[in-house]
Amino acid sequence: MNEEQTWALQAQQGDDEAFTRLVETYQTPVFNLCYRMLGEPELAEDAAQETFLRAYQHLHRYDQKRPFATWLLSIAAHYCIDRLRRRKFPMFSMDAEDEEGNTFELPDPASPNPEAESIKGQTRDRIHSLLKDLNETDRAAIIMRYWHDYSEIEIAESLRLTVSAVKSRLHRARKELAGIWQAQEDDLLAEMERRHHESPAF
Repeated sequence: MNEEQTWALQAQQGDDEAFTRLVETYQTPVFNLCYRMLGEPELAEDAAQETFLRAYQHLHRYDQKRPFATWLLSIAAHYCIDRLRRRKFPMFSMDAEDEEGNTFELPDPASPNPEAESIKGQTRDRIHSLLKDLNETDRAAIIMRYWHDYSEIEIAESLRLTVSAVKSRLHRARKELAGIWQAQEDDLLAEMERRHHESPAF
């Protein structure tokens, strides 16, 4: 039994301090999952709080044979899936628009290496924006697999799917994301080519 499972057992027995330790340990992973699912910091914060509230209320259902993180993040994923199904939230974007509607990356003034961080940020935000086009359950599976390194078995347990269904969803989602990414690349290249051949206006 690892430390987190020990705390979970103590929390099941009424030890609030042990549950506080669990919150402190997992508040960042839970928030990150919720943020990638819902796309907005405020919504993610609310979802994270709701996740811990539900975990506290249902501690008696936690099975010590499972990793606590898997059980907790499955609560977060299901809550976010429900929110997305009830209301379609816009994905949060770090891009700003100029007067002509063109988007550009907002610089991070605290960045130690502005150019490298900008490229990294653009890629991260672009991937983040692509997630909104996925089915809610596919989105959860992708986030659990590639951001939280969950195994296909753990994803299946968390989302109440079969392992084969998880494999199918991950394959389909990867293919869909790759297609969208390539289409955006093609559009970007076409736009750059068009601008290159335009005559400057004086």
